[in-house]
Amino acid sequence: MIERYLEQVSTYAGDIDGLINLIAWFVGVWFLVAEFVFFYLIFKFRHREGHKGEYITGEEKHQKRFITIPHFLVLVCDIFIIIGAVRVWVDVKQTLPPADATVRIIGQQWAWSFVHPGPDGELDTADDIKTVESLNTEVGKVYHFQLESRDVLHDFSVPVFRLKQDAIPGRIISGWWKATKTGEWDIQCAEICGIGHGVMRARIKVQSAAEHASWMHENSPVASIASAN
Repeated sequence: MIERYLEQVSTYAGDIDGLINLIAWFVGVWFLVAEFVFFYLIFKFRHREGHKGEYITGEEKHQKRFITIPHFLVLVCDIFIIIGAVRVWVDVKQTLPPADATVRIIGQQWAWSFVHPGPDGELDTADDIKTVESLNTEVGKVYHFQLESRDVLHDFSVPVFRLKQDAIPGRIISGWWKATKTGEWDIQCAEICGIGHGVMRARIKVQSAAEHASWMHENSPVASIASAN
């Protein structure tokens, strides 16, 4: 349902959408049932001439069942939601698959900057590629990220990945994604971080292996130095 309005571009986007859909169905059905009962009772017990209102305490067993039975059914729905939520949480947040590459993501008022590993595949080496407002990745690869903030609380959000993670000053937060298709999509800050929050945007480019290798060759500082010599 959600994918009709927002693409699913990560391996876990479908699981997150499924959980949201499950909650929406449960809440939607219970909303309709509650509204139907509410208006039915209003109509059934509407004011009529000659009929005096009856006071009830609600403590009798046959009266309390109208509370206890729906309460029990809602708890059953909650069990399904909790099982689904725990499964998604473990898959997305607690079980990081082995990384094919690691990128560093830095939030600061009001821009995102990125450190990509160079041809050696390692961060903090001479061939690292640094960019601002543009994150370049390869389709089908598992990326781990190290998320940092240089000033205030930010939130790294890639809606098509269903990825949203706070960036907290003084902490390095890890996570992962695996993109399933090539293309270019928005990155946004989902935490109000100051007067320039609205312009704190970037783009993520998911490239084919050949495109990414070409981009890396063109932008690696080591390759640039070698070609200059």
